Amino acid sequence: MRLYFALDLRDDEAAIREYEQWHQPDRIWPEIVASIRAAGIDDMEIFRTGNRLVMAMEVGPAFDPVAKAAADAADPRVHAWEQMMEHFQQALPWASAGQKWVPMARIFSLRQCGD
Repeated sequence: MRLYFALDLRDDEAAIREYEQWHQPDRIWPEIVASIRAAGIDDMEIFRTGNRLVMAMEVGPAFDPVAKAAADAADPRVHAWEQMMEHFQQALPWASAGQKWVPMARIFSLRQCGD
């Protein structure tokens, strides 16, 4: 199953460049990658336009977002990473209090349109 989420970055070009650098394969903390994979996330991509981010996650049947959130909250390294990322991120105006990545709803699918 493919899931999509959105989040904004602070509208600051230097901060956006730094955020992107932190997400390069040689810079992202190995513990973060391990926690993503351990949660049953098979693939994850983040795209950017301006200061808007869209994250696409391919998840397997074992993925449980509640369990992932609990594991992250109990992991000091994930907590440290999230605190560092908060410096760059800003919540979407319609996000709930404390919510970072907001789930996106699909509104169109070409596959559903037939031939």
